Amino acid sequence: MEWNAETLQFLSQCFLHTLSPNPEPRRRAESSLSEAADRPNYGLAVLRLVAEPSVDEQIRQCAAVNFKNHLRVRWATEVSREPNAVTLAPIPDPEKEQIKALIVPLMLSATPRIQSQLSEALSLIGKHDFPKKWPSLLPELVSSLRTASQSSDYVSISGILGTANSIFKKFRYQYKTNDLLLDLKYCLDNFAAPLLEIFLKTATLIDSVVNAGGPAVAATLRPLIESQRLCCRIFYSLNFQELPEFFEDHMKEWMSEFKKYLTTRYPALEEGSGDGLAVVDHLRSAVCENISLYIEKNEEEFQGYLNDFALAVWSLLGTASASSGRDQLTINAIKFLTTVSTSVHHALFAADDVISQICQGIVIPNVRLRDEDEELFEMNYVEFIRRDMEGSDLDTRRRIACELLKGIATNYKEKVTAIVSVQIQNMLGSCATNPAANWKDKDCAIYLVVSLATKKAGGTSVSTDLVNVENFYGSVIVPELKSQDVNGFPMLKAGALKFFTMFRNQISKPIAIALVPDVARFLVSESNVVHSYAANCIEKLLLVREEGGIARYTSSDISPFLPVLISNLFNALKFPESEENQYVMKCIMRVLGVADITREVAGPCILELTNVLAEVCKNPKNPVFNHYLFEAVAVLVRRACEKDASLISAFEGSLFPCLQTILVNDVTEFFPYAFQILAQLVELNRPPIPPSYMQIFELLLSPDSWRKTANVPALVRLLQAFLQKAPHELNREGRLSQVLGIFERLVSSHTTDEQGFYVLNTVIENLGYEVITPYVGHIWATLFGRLQKNRTIKFVKCFLIFMSLFLVKHGSTNLMDSINAVQANIFLVILEQFWIPNLKLITGDIELKLTSVASTRLLCESPALLDPTSAKQWGKLLDSIVTLLSRPEQDRVEVELEVPDIGETMVYAATYVPLQNAGRKEEDPLKEIKDPKEFLVASLANLSARSPGRYPQIISENLDSANQAALLQLCGTYNLRIV
Repeated sequence: MEWNAETLQFLSQCFLHTLSPNPEPRRRAESSLSEAADRPNYGLAVLRLVAEPSVDEQIRQCAAVNFKNHLRVRWATEVSREPNAVTLAPIPDPEKEQIKALIVPLMLSATPRIQSQLSEALSLIGKHDFPKKWPSLLPELVSSLRTASQSSDYVSISGILGTANSIFKKFRYQYKTNDLLLDLKYCLDNFAAPLLEIFLKTATLIDSVVNAGGPAVAATLRPLIESQRLCCRIFYSLNFQELPEFFEDHMKEWMSEFKKYLTTRYPALEEGSGDGLAVVDHLRSAVCENISLYIEKNEEEFQGYLNDFALAVWSLLGTASASSGRDQLTINAIKFLTTVSTSVHHALFAADDVISQICQGIVIPNVRLRDEDEELFEMNYVEFIRRDMEGSDLDTRRRIACELLKGIATNYKEKVTAIVSVQIQNMLGSCATNPAANWKDKDCAIYLVVSLATKKAGGTSVSTDLVNVENFYGSVIVPELKSQDVNGFPMLKAGALKFFTMFRNQISKPIAIALVPDVARFLVSESNVVHSYAANCIEKLLLVREEGGIARYTSSDISPFLPVLISNLFNALKFPESEENQYVMKCIMRVLGVADITREVAGPCILELTNVLAEVCKNPKNPVFNHYLFEAVAVLVRRACEKDASLISAFEGSLFPCLQTILVNDVTEFFPYAFQILAQLVELNRPPIPPSYMQIFELLLSPDSWRKTANVPALVRLLQAFLQKAPHELNREGRLSQVLGIFERLVSSHTTDEQGFYVLNTVIENLGYEVITPYVGHIWATLFGRLQKNRTIKFVKCFLIFMSLFLVKHGSTNLMDSINAVQANIFLVILEQFWIPNLKLITGDIELKLTSVASTRLLCESPALLDPTSAKQWGKLLDSIVTLLSRPEQDRVEVELEVPDIGETMVYAATYVPLQNAGRKEEDPLKEIKDPKEFLVASLANLSARSPGRYPQIISENLDSANQAALLQLCGTYNLRIV
């Protein structure tokens, strides 16, 4: 795309029309730009349009956004592994170089809105090219920074620092490697000194502006404060990996200014209208992160400044934590004190009055519910739960305040426990005097007990020294949950439910189960948070296990109130904004997994679940809810139909319309789930399979169904179910050819080859040899072709398992003859190159048994191996069998060198999630053989008895000494001899 007047006119018109409120011209313009984007120099042309002063500002801003998005998808394109996926044409290298030459000066001269877009675009380029492919960037930024500094052009300075901040962020998040440290050294050598220079200059300017006063102080201060914040963020990135020498040498300059920003107030900004206070707080918050980094990583070098900073932060918290809207500063300030409390300088917190002041002045005010918390509770229950729920990693004032107490308790547990226990009793007493007015005191007390509980390593059990759990439960929690008004004081009810959930292991079964019907009443509370917490409480309670791993709560425990429980759960899904409540659906799934599923329970449940499914099919938007929905369907189908087979047809009648909607309306998000549920239904049926399923079978055999890789595991699962339940259908209308065509397609790619073997293994298991004979040669040819071109360890293991299954199903003679028919005497080559060396890599109980028994039969039945000329191969095969059977997995299985493609794996995981309740039961093809070790020794004893004296010599010549000893021990174990 050449840059000329026509291009300028074309692009200007397109970007103008993309802003049109009318859909038709907007769509035409977007289509034209999409086509133009494939042409070389498109990105360069758009960038030049952004630089054209004669073009309207709004059009140029629109072009800047388009330019940024163009770079995002085309600067470094990735080849998709999906069949038929469209790969976007990457930006050619010459065009990239021209863009890199233009973008920095253009960004610096642009208006603020365009500058922010170009800064993001520059960061995108830097992510891929900086520093190795863009060595000129940092010198250009430094030069521009010095020029802007001389003229005090803080618009440009902020643009440069913002860009530097973006490209240096990688030093915070990437693993420390030699390459990363070399890049860091390059950045430090070029940018550390200019950074300090602009930081100190700006600090001087701030002081002079404040001292001078005047009406324009706030407007002048704002860009200076923002510039210092960006300097602090760059400081954090450059110091994250380790303390650089330059920063150690100049620590005093940095720390003096950091302390000043924590202790100095700027009334002109902080007390004015607008967001002036937030601007200053963002700088203070960044300073707190920097000093937290230093106390955590550079404790020795930082200790001289610690006392002053601790006092400054403490003083700052006194005002900041009392104000709403200053959350981030409060959180980062408390984090700093928490880090100090767990360091070697914890003595700062040793005095009783200090801990008491922290508890009363910092912890309790930040734990106590504020108006914002109540508003979030009522207006956005999902976000409230996300912040509040056990296990959340989100920093909130409430959580971080409790973390400070935990930090101090690391060294002063008894003092903390004594002080906090008194505070808790005081708050409970306050609530008791006037529950309606002081209910927040009780909520605060409950929150402290829950948040300060310590979790035992590796388990779900928690403990606390603050209160006696059962006494607190009986006197504080039970009265709340016994309350008949399920809608009264909802935040207090939510706290009580959270306590019950947290201490579910500590509360004895009779006491806990007595309260479950009351918890079930809260499922119909109008508060989304309350009925979510009630569902979560019941779901977690049903997971509790005794020390031996036995479930504490069984079907008989919940059967007295099961109808009410299930009714309330489904009614909870009818509340506004809880139509797709994942906590409620997860509880439904768990209850159906524990309860006694009678016909009376199953009927209403499948009706309710299919109604919900029909609704979410219209617009799937909550993947977690959807997953639990399908799990609930799967567990209901499995448990109900296994108990009462007559329910299958009723379930089919309810589910088929929904499954048909998914397939016909192309609800692709649900395809893997639908195929797994169908597989489950097929497996539950007794042959012959009803005709309604055969239409699905035809769809399954269509190549189009297999185009999306993410659907493959679920499709294979369904195909296996059909092959197992209706193998005779394969002989009709060329279906076996179609199935083997699917196998061939899957096995040709390393991403789906394992699934291809699942199909092939099922064919071999369920069809007679006379049926598959015409196709066997083609099967071997396909597998040998893949072995030659692109074999992996995973493929070789699957290949070995398949050959073993073939042998145990159809005999060693058929295995060898069919392989040798492809190429004369190729079987012994396969045996030497693949079977013998890789047998030790097999894992999994059924797979190990299958391959060891197949290898043993080959050893003792195959005329080719029993021939004296094959003595060496015979001995080496036995050596591999003994290795497989006698050595632990970690000693024989090497670490696989194949590293999966992360991007591919993530896409796969995001679209295909196996349903735990619809899993395929693994069949043992050798049920009659209980012990493969005994089978080996018995087979060898029988074989050697027919040729005494022959095999001991072969064994001594070909088995290593450890395996000879292991074989001798096996013979002793089973009282058999090899003669």
